[in-house]
Amino acid sequence: MKSFEFIALSACTMTLTALGIDIMLPAFAEVREHFGLSSGSTATAQIIVFFFMGQVAQIVFGIFSDRFGRLPIIRIGFPLYIIGGIAAAFAPNLEFMFVARFVAGMGASAIFMITIAGVRDRFAGDQMARIMSLIFTVLLFTPILAPFFGMAILSVSSWQMVFLTPPLFAIVVFLWSLRLKESLPQEKRSSLKWKNIGESIRKVLSNKTFLRYTGITTILFAALSSYISSSERIVGEIYGKPALFAWIFAGIGLLMSFFSLINSYLSSRFGARLTIKWLLVVYALTAGLLLLLTLISGDPPNMLFFFIAVALLMAINIAVEPNSSALAMEPMGDTAGMASSVYGTSFFFIGSSLGSVISHFMILGVFPLILGFFVIGLITVILVFTDRRPTNRSPA
Repeated sequence: MKSFEFIALSACTMTLTALGIDIMLPAFAEVREHFGLSSGSTATAQIIVFFFMGQVAQIVFGIFSDRFGRLPIIRIGFPLYIIGGIAAAFAPNLEFMFVARFVAGMGASAIFMITIAGVRDRFAGDQMARIMSLIFTVLLFTPILAPFFGMAILSVSSWQMVFLTPPLFAIVVFLWSLRLKESLPQEKRSSLKWKNIGESIRKVLSNKTFLRYTGITTILFAALSSYISSSERIVGEIYGKPALFAWIFAGIGLLMSFFSLINSYLSSRFGARLTIKWLLVVYALTAGLLLLLTLISGDPPNMLFFFIAVALLMAINIAVEPNSSALAMEPMGDTAGMASSVYGTSFFFIGSSLGSVISHFMILGVFPLILGFFVIGLITVILVFTDRRPTNRSPA
């Protein structure tokens, strides 16, 4: 498989995670009505949270991928994603839907984790950051187009059809993925002995560089997941402009895509470490200004200023992720599968759990989210600027 096709396929496999979220956000009002929930209910945010929480399975998939290779795991992930997605579309109640979404999230975790491990098997350092940025640039067209696609489906069908779209797309990508070749040679695979598994986990969790950049991604994802899961309510209920939701979400997605592409250039020009430092400084300053405005003007703040700030914060968030993943994974070597599973489990499961706490308090206003942005910005700046290692850049 040539590089262009590999990048395109990797973007499509990772798009399944985004598509499993973004396309259904416009349908949440109908979901609340279908299950007899009030318009102010935060329960629909849990549909997103349970999908993210399914990513906890990455730790198991990581162990097996280092032992049996990448291909068997991705071929388990696709059926889980497809079955879970179909079950959620026909759920008789919210509890059943939450379980189905968790299963779909497990499938997405296998697909996502294997994609990152596959990139790490083939590339390293700043080159990996560039490739991941290109993949994310393609990936990020999903939040630009998906809400409109979801609204178009709603105009001719029901919310169930919106929920069915991701598993149907997954079937196509699954068939395409059969062209992939194994990226982990037999001689680099680990055994399933508990001693070896324990040693791999110890090696991953004792690496300060890995922990530092995984921590950055995890807490940034808490803010991102909280905003995404609550975005439909923020626009439609808190600001009372439901007709603007798809446009706002798409506009933010467009800026995120642009920043991801810019990050590819900056990482190539200045290196991943210097780029991530100054992106996080801008993140913290933006969050601080938004917090100050909210304290002065009240909650919720001016809608235009709020969404301009959120757009910039989300764009920086997504630009930081390829760098933080590359920096976290760079020292991992032959434990890339275990490392990527711990990395993915941390920022998806822990990050989304923290994000759900923020969303829980966002009933009448957005102050909990704004405060979360600011605190998270400060913590990430401290983490990245306390990395005192010498800068050793990979060849451009």
